[in-house]
Amino acid sequence: MHYPDLIQSKLPNVGTTIFTVMSKLAAEHNAINLSQGFPDFHADEEMIALVNKHMQAGNNQYAPMPGLMSLREVLAQKTEELYGAKYDPETEITITAGATQAIFTAISAIIREEDEVIIFEPAYDCYQPAIELNGGKTIYLQLKAPGYCISWDEVKKVISHRTKMIIINTPHNPTGSMMSAEDMKQLEKLTAGTGIVIISDEVYEHIIFDGKPHQSVARFPKLAERSFIISSFGKTYHTTGWKMGYCVAPKNLMAEFRKVHQFLVFACNTPIQHALAEYLQKRENYLQLGKFYQDKRDYFAKAIRNSKFSFTPAAGTYFQLLSYKKISKEKDTEFATRLTKEFGLASIPVSAFYHERTDHNVLRFCFAKKEETLDKAIAIINKI
Repeated sequence: MHYPDLIQSKLPNVGTTIFTVMSKLAAEHNAINLSQGFPDFHADEEMIALVNKHMQAGNNQYAPMPGLMSLREVLAQKTEELYGAKYDPETEITITAGATQAIFTAISAIIREEDEVIIFEPAYDCYQPAIELNGGKTIYLQLKAPGYCISWDEVKKVISHRTKMIIINTPHNPTGSMMSAEDMKQLEKLTAGTGIVIISDEVYEHIIFDGKPHQSVARFPKLAERSFIISSFGKTYHTTGWKMGYCVAPKNLMAEFRKVHQFLVFACNTPIQHALAEYLQKRENYLQLGKFYQDKRDYFAKAIRNSKFSFTPAAGTYFQLLSYKKISKEKDTEFATRLTKEFGLASIPVSAFYHERTDHNVLRFCFAKKEETLDKAIAIINKI
């Protein structure tokens, strides 16, 4: 059938995401799927019971546009306890339909035609399309391997009168690296006296290892006053399919955020908000997460330490990068495909996180899996 050419694509270079491609390939070849970032174990039964309780209680209609006040209040308390930052739940916290929606909303609220936005590669794949859809221009800087650190001298060189936003991500997907307090001070110094807005993607804030503190921008008042902080309930409570997140920001930024939010989704899942407001009352429900995932990281890393893959254990997130330079010279996309088809193990080629598909022969594996799943993956990795 012939269709008339009615539109010119606003995202001509965007196709199906690598996550969808690799998960589909994994399903087709019955492979162990360590590609897409989601757990294969159940959420806490208490959390499920709370959602059911509130559904049965009739809490199934629209929530307030910014989110339930009871949930925003507990988030304000949590943010102050953890990072020493006070946010007004009335005007400075908004519940969102996942972190990706929050990021898109913040970009849409701020970025105009020809505004420049600095992002750091390898970068999560939702940043650049949102910038482009809003008429902005993406300025790409590469994190420095092997530690995947930011070169602040390079940042200084690319900041111009057009720079409107810088997007950071810590702990970092896909590399598992973390920004330090010194990084935050450098960012604070570079943006002082400018109109630059920060989006701080902190969805893995509770998945941090080896006793290190999470350096949220909320800890740095001069940085916080120009920042949207994005977080995710799905990552924290093993419920990525619920698509629930939140954003905190100073009143002036949040006012603009909500103008977009109300016409993008208006409000988010009501019974889940009620359940989260209760569940967050127990601090151990999120404070124990670092140890929970560190045990998985250590189990995975120890079991493959004698394999032909090389790696530095992740500092945070539930992803581990593995270099296959000692195994093959293939492109990472080709090796990842062959690994799935021939060996039955799916991963993500890290070149997918670069706009020019920069290839360092590295794959990303998700270890947020049951031990039996990890054991099957470990056996494959060790025989390659």
